[in-house]
Amino acid sequence: MDRSNAKIIYETQVQDIGAEAKEFAEIKMLILFGNEAPDALRSSCYIIAVNPIQGTIVPGMILQIDDHEYQITAVGNEVQRNLGNLGHIAISLTGKQTAELPGTLYVENGNYPDIIKGSTLKIIEN
Repeated sequence: MDRSNAKIIYETQVQDIGAEAKEFAEIKMLILFGNEAPDALRSSCYIIAVNPIQGTIVPGMILQIDDHEYQITAVGNEVQRNLGNLGHIAISLTGKQTAELPGTLYVENGNYPDIIKGSTLKIIEN
């Protein structure tokens, strides 16, 4: 879908991928963390550049990972702060309509994206 005129709320790139990061595909979750990720967690995370958020993340927006798009279904109450300050959130591809965990962004049930170094993640107003 052409989103050239859409407002980008957040944009970052994957800088590194922890050795176990893709293992969370089994539970349809991916974990993001900025470059300051503690060693104990780093192997489980997709390491991203920490960038400012240009608005409030709300359900109905789109999470775009390279060419994959997912509608955001629920936003945990710590997502905004943690993403902006630490680059640290979990993304659940389960389609849950209620945020069960404060640091988790929930998106529609979909295929697990093939994330590589340099992959771009965006949150876009729909």
